[in-house]
Amino acid sequence: MIHLDPENPLHESGFIRLSEVLQLIPIGKSSWWNGIKTGRYPKGVKLGARTTAWRVSDINQLLKKLGEQGGQS
Repeated sequence: MIHLDPENPLHESGFIRLSEVLQLIPIGKSSWWNGIKTGRYPKGVKLGARTTAWRVSDINQLLKKLGEQGGQS
């Protein structure tokens, strides 16, 4: 599991793949993609033709937001 630490600049500027995101936010892939379509979750960044990753900073913001909402995803 990835441990995101907002005080560590290496983690703040990196990217993580969907499998790592879903370890942090325990929902299914379909729910994640639907959340992106509705604007609830951040869009990924295309790194290649078949590779999408998410900015760690975007995921940190999402985790903070979900934490403030009581962890509801």
